[in-house]
Amino acid sequence: MGTFHVSGLAVLAWLLSCPGADAAPAAPITDVLLYPGGATITRTVQVRPGVTRAVIDGLPAAFDMQSLHAEASSGVRVGEIVSADVAGTHPMNPEEARLDAQITALQDRQDALDAQAKSSQMALDYLTRLMSVGVAPDDRRDRPPRMMDPRTLTGLAEAMHAAAAKSLAQMQALAVQKREIGRRMDALQRDLERLRSAGTDTRTLTVNFAAQRAGTLLISYEVSNAGWRPAYRASLNSETSIVELERDAIISQQTGEDWHDVRLTLSTSQPRQATRGQEPQPWLLSYVAQIYEEAFRGAPVAMEAAPMSYAVIANQGMIADKALSKPAAAPYAPPTVETQGVFANTYEVPARTSLASDGREVAVELTRHDLAVKQYFQVTPRAEPAVYATAEADMPQGDWPQGAIQLFRNGSYVGRGTWDPQDTDKLVLGFGRDDNIRVSVQPLKADSSSSGILSKRRHREIATLFSFVNRHQRPVTLRVLEASPVSTSDEVEVKTDFVPRPSHENWEDKRGVMEWTVEIAHRGTAKIKTAYDIAYPETGQLADQR
Repeated sequence: MGTFHVSGLAVLAWLLSCPGADAAPAAPITDVLLYPGGATITRTVQVRPGVTRAVIDGLPAAFDMQSLHAEASSGVRVGEIVSADVAGTHPMNPEEARLDAQITALQDRQDALDAQAKSSQMALDYLTRLMSVGVAPDDRRDRPPRMMDPRTLTGLAEAMHAAAAKSLAQMQALAVQKREIGRRMDALQRDLERLRSAGTDTRTLTVNFAAQRAGTLLISYEVSNAGWRPAYRASLNSETSIVELERDAIISQQTGEDWHDVRLTLSTSQPRQATRGQEPQPWLLSYVAQIYEEAFRGAPVAMEAAPMSYAVIANQGMIADKALSKPAAAPYAPPTVETQGVFANTYEVPARTSLASDGREVAVELTRHDLAVKQYFQVTPRAEPAVYATAEADMPQGDWPQGAIQLFRNGSYVGRGTWDPQDTDKLVLGFGRDDNIRVSVQPLKADSSSSGILSKRRHREIATLFSFVNRHQRPVTLRVLEASPVSTSDEVEVKTDFVPRPSHENWEDKRGVMEWTVEIAHRGTAKIKTAYDIAYPETGQLADQR
């Protein structure tokens, strides 16, 4: 990882040799502005009078030099900034370096086990040759092998058998150790690949300045491989009708340098996007006279493909490139903000934050709101005979980007989903199924018939009874939704009959969707009857567009 201070003895000695440079000021990361797809890093240098130069080393070499910006307090004037890149052989991230060192140590251990296994195999091969001939070797090559007596041969055989057994046991133990080391190396290698940073090269910045008095020097630059996305947590207390809405941010970074105790600000702006919209190009039309077409009529004409747009050609080029290239491992993808509409907000994280450069995702809390809500239960019995607890309130002030939300009801986790509160003035959240309200759907009629003499028409009659029983220890408010048939053709006629009448029609501007709001007492019941008579000519068919 990049050190957060100016280099040690070597740089200190170099600075002491320069006129007006009597110290190497530290330059830690103090502020981070995090946006989707990148971050702006700010380092702070404390300047003392008489110091004319600051050398900041150990920076990741991947950041864009065009984004480099220096700002000084009153009494400090910034001069030129010189950068120099140094090729590195070791990873900058400390966790990455630790894993790499562990893998290297295990590899060395595995090589040592290989050497022991080869030694045991050599001893076993030698014993095998001795046992195969049953003679003792002679030091002189010109003499034949000396035959041994049976007693000596028996003792030698037992000794060789014990030695061979020992060699085989050692080889088995070494194989087990190598297998375990291989498993550990594979696991460490997977961890290393997950947090592999952009590179090992580092960059050194030399900032020249003139300081008339003590002050601060701020050095900022933009890096990629960082980002955040919104997340929410809603907890309903059904006794108090209060929803505690917590706004969180999921942050991660793999920039190559850790962030320690920094002031973190989140922004919804995306500076890597285009800063200017496309402009229209002239739309030119020409006319080809009829005589031009007749001149070529009857002549064989080679068929030519229609000219492709630049976008199609570019897409085909991308497809060809992808087809020729080998599939690569998915790179690190920082969390991003999905928004509808154009706006940019910033959120300051209340507490100082530390975040390692290993790609892990960390949740930080931004704000909390206690909202008074209206509680009710909602059911669409024809689609699903299940009741869901629902809370509704006015949207709190501010912009709320789309994000994942976790839902709790009376302290119990009920599920998660995606919350998109944009373009709405109401906060409506569902808090899971409620089994204390029983729903039954009873078909009363489902008949087809014909009518008319000259112009016969078919009739489809459908009648259904919905019943609800409240098993809660208190009265409840139940919202019942029903999609009634709507004719989109003059030939189709729909007659409806509801008992009781709906509280509202065209719920949320949806054609034909009826809404009943009913109050059900403790252990009370409610019933809703729907009846539809759909008539259409017998010569055609009814198209159901559900």
